[in-house]
Amino acid sequence: MPLSPAVSRKRIHTRRIEIQGFQREDGLWDIDGHLTDTKSYDFPNRYRGSVAAGEPLHDMSIRLTVDDAFVIRNVEAISEATPFAICPEATSSYEKLIGLRIAPGWSRELGKRIGKASGCTHLTALLHGAATVAFQTIFPLRHRETLEDPGEKKPPLLNSCYAFASDREVVKERWPRFYTGS
Repeated sequence: MPLSPAVSRKRIHTRRIEIQGFQREDGLWDIDGHLTDTKSYDFPNRYRGSVAAGEPLHDMSIRLTVDDAFVIRNVEAISEATPFAICPEATSSYEKLIGLRIAPGWSRELGKRIGKASGCTHLTALLHGAATVAFQTIFPLRHRETLEDPGEKKPPLLNSCYAFASDREVVKERWPRFYTGS
């Protein structure tokens, strides 16, 4: 069901985020994220002179290379369009993620390793979504059996969202031994 009809309005800002997962020939995985911010009007910018309507104020990409265990093996970040000349310098901060495992507590670890003042808000925003895309990319191909029949182990998706709450019908059907409803 779509959103309700909107009142008459004028679009001012558009953020586009695309994150894709790729299986590499060498057995690793690439998670590529791309973010653009555009305005519907021209505006002055001290660094660039001006930014035309539809021209990206932010145009940034990040690539995480991870293994089957979700450990980050490499990071590449670029900032092609930014509001300030200094912004691209933040991209090197993301190398601190090499060796980190994408797992519960991901956002907290990003805060510890990158922080706010050494990273870029926009690249870090991509990383939040990249974790989910990594899971969606790798888990179904490498860990399908734990989704189908986790055995005695708690299913990794249990209580991760509304549908997988331990007292919901989905859990009762898929993993009855972990069902807690009545």
